[in-house]
Amino acid sequence: MSTHELLSIVGLALFWAVTIGAATVLLQWLLRRSSIVLQICLVVVSAVGMLVAGMVGAFNAKFISARDLEVMWYVVAIASALAVLVAVVLGTGVARNTRALVSAARSIGLGQTVAPTRNVSSELTALAQELKSTSEKLEESRLSVESVEAARRELVAWVSHDLRTPLASMRAMTEALEDGMVDNVSDYHRKIIAQSDRMAVMVNDLLELSKIQAGALVVTMETLDLYDLVSDAIADLAPLAQRRSVDVNGDRVKSTLASVDSASLGRAVRNVILNALMYTKPGTTIHIALEADADWVTVAVEDACGGIEDQDLPKMFTTGWRSATGRSRDAFSGAGVGLSMVAGIAHAHHGNVEVENAGDGCRVTLRIPTTSAVA
Repeated sequence: MSTHELLSIVGLALFWAVTIGAATVLLQWLLRRSSIVLQICLVVVSAVGMLVAGMVGAFNAKFISARDLEVMWYVVAIASALAVLVAVVLGTGVARNTRALVSAARSIGLGQTVAPTRNVSSELTALAQELKSTSEKLEESRLSVESVEAARRELVAWVSHDLRTPLASMRAMTEALEDGMVDNVSDYHRKIIAQSDRMAVMVNDLLELSKIQAGALVVTMETLDLYDLVSDAIADLAPLAQRRSVDVNGDRVKSTLASVDSASLGRAVRNVILNALMYTKPGTTIHIALEADADWVTVAVEDACGGIEDQDLPKMFTTGWRSATGRSRDAFSGAGVGLSMVAGIAHAHHGNVEVENAGDGCRVTLRIPTTSAVA
């Protein structure tokens, strides 16, 4: 075969390939919303059409004989039938896997976790993995929201209970004063004031917690000696400690400078000590330590509460959570917000707080950066 004949055959084949290929692309665009099986079969038919057009063109140009063309017709017919069959099988498999992914996406919408899809192409496998990962993240988010909602309902219930008790007491004392049935009026006045203070502290706690959870807590840093801050908290809670027959040992409280917000951190330290007084056994001692190193200032409060269940340790800083044994009613709040506030205040200071079992009780450790670490 001469070079001229070879170029003629190549040009003829290229002409029909481009023509049929362009027509196939146009049909693919028109049928873009149709089944993937039809689109795969269209590609196969297009390839067969290019081959047939090239054969007919070569025959008309006298490059192949009629006998050769007849033989090629049989070969093309058999190959085309098998190719279309393979395309249908392949397209059916792809369509089945696609329907499985659609079902998986629908399951995500129903809040279910998606199982991985197997025996699919690499692209569909990647999509299936993304759907599975997305479903797991949504499940985690859903559980987190349910946990927060449960904690919110529990918090509302506890707050309602804790507010109802002093309100009922104040109403009873007020009615007694109104009826003139009280001999020691001043004592009743003091009790009403004490109950009012208790409710005011509880409301202030809830307002402070709402600021923390909304990210609206503003801290004003100033360098001060935390010894005074811890000592003031101990002195403030001394009457409660005496009433519960609990000793407070602050021998390890040392003079320590740090850049902190005195109001919020003082509240956090007070809540940690108060939490220890609420849980520790009467007649025991609470040990308080204030220490510092190059990077961190640490306030540690250790009580003798008898320890905390391992499954309860991660819940200690959850808003509204209370242990199954209940909490002391001597506390100024008791709504389950104290340690949650401590965690929020520590976070606002770029620090952290943790609780662990230690000895005959547990230890709550509050850490905040030193002045140099903040700088």
